[in-house]
Amino acid sequence: MPPVQHNNPTPRTSPAPPTPPEPHRRTAFAEGVDRLRTAATTEPGRLRIIGAVLALLVVAFGTVTAWQMADRSTAADDVLNNSQPLSSAAADIYRSLADANTAASSGFLAGGQETAASRDRYEKDIDAAAEGLVQAAANSDPDSPAAETVARLNKLLPEYKGLVERARTYNRQGFPVGGAYLRYANEKMQKEMLPAAEDLYKKENQRLRADYGDATPYPWAAIGLGVLALAALAWAQHRNYRRTNRVLNHGLVAATATATVVLLWLVVGHSVARAALDDSYDHGVRSLNVLHDARIASLKARGSENLTLVARGAETVEVNGTTYDAYDHDFGEEMDTLGKGLAEAEKLADDKTGEQPVTAAVGNMAEWKKRHAAARDQDENGNYQAALDRVIGPKGATGECFDSVDANLATAITHENAEFEQAAGNGLDAMTGLTVGAAVLAVLGAAGAVLGIGRRLSEYR
Repeated sequence: MPPVQHNNPTPRTSPAPPTPPEPHRRTAFAEGVDRLRTAATTEPGRLRIIGAVLALLVVAFGTVTAWQMADRSTAADDVLNNSQPLSSAAADIYRSLADANTAASSGFLAGGQETAASRDRYEKDIDAAAEGLVQAAANSDPDSPAAETVARLNKLLPEYKGLVERARTYNRQGFPVGGAYLRYANEKMQKEMLPAAEDLYKKENQRLRADYGDATPYPWAAIGLGVLALAALAWAQHRNYRRTNRVLNHGLVAATATATVVLLWLVVGHSVARAALDDSYDHGVRSLNVLHDARIASLKARGSENLTLVARGAETVEVNGTTYDAYDHDFGEEMDTLGKGLAEAEKLADDKTGEQPVTAAVGNMAEWKKRHAAARDQDENGNYQAALDRVIGPKGATGECFDSVDANLATAITHENAEFEQAAGNGLDAMTGLTVGAAVLAVLGAAGAVLGIGRRLSEYR
């Protein structure tokens, strides 16, 4: 029987062939690495890589050297011409305010016999403090704590002057309330103005220490790059010798010489600068800080001594169950501070010129204490005029001792400031030219390395 025929048979279809995957796209970086790897298999390619690395190392060394030494040079310049002068200016503000307070109390004690010299001293101190505040304001950032302190002192200064003038007016008229006004003026000075001035002084000292901290650290990054660059140059020359038997490659020798000069200049120059700056701090700034503190202590002691006679027992303080005149007690504490400061200043003095005025101030202080004790004995025995003569009299008074202490400390401060300026100036001079010199020599060194490698490449053409 014949097979059954179907009219519309369903054709069989074969599966579609798979789509081939798209070729992997390589990144430009990968292709560059391949080219570099291929080039590294040939001597010319290796030479080009070596030349590029050497030039990069030498340029990096010069750049980092110039950058780090520029920062240190700027900090050293700030130490010499900015932060230390401002620190001294802040100390002068404190001294002017304290001396004005002392002059005001001395004039008050003299009453109607206040001398023109005493009045002139007070006015000059007030003017000096005002000028110092203007300078401090000009060199402070507008929103800084130092600027706020200066603004506060500028507000308190006219208030203090007003109280002193009222005290003088009532004193000349014979009204006892004049003494109360002077004590109030002294309280404003001691509890508000001098602490603010001391705070300003401390802030400027902090800025000075920060500048020293920026100027003196060794530039280890630059030194490390210099050693690495010299090691790479030495390796390249050794490689060149092994492959060509040529002892010298002029370009590589020039690059090595410039890198060596920069590294030696960097190490020696910065070491000299660091030593000079350390010397300026140890034998300049430290001595100046001690002398400024001692001078301030003597001024405060003199002010307390005068106010002991102004208050005449109106202010007392109890210490360990014993009652003392408050101002006389303050005098004793300030004299102790003065004695410690002078002893420290003698230790820090590194030459006879700096030591002599400090030694003289020690002798003045000892005599001051003797005369003060004699004045206190007279006052406690009811001899007020005799006590007054021993404090503000024309001869044999404690005022002579105070003036001698102040003058000798001023002489010592002038000497130590000159020592600081010389040492800090030497430190700054040791860095002179290093920033520009390092950059120029680095460019020359990189050019020498490229030319040296280029000379070898020319042999393959």
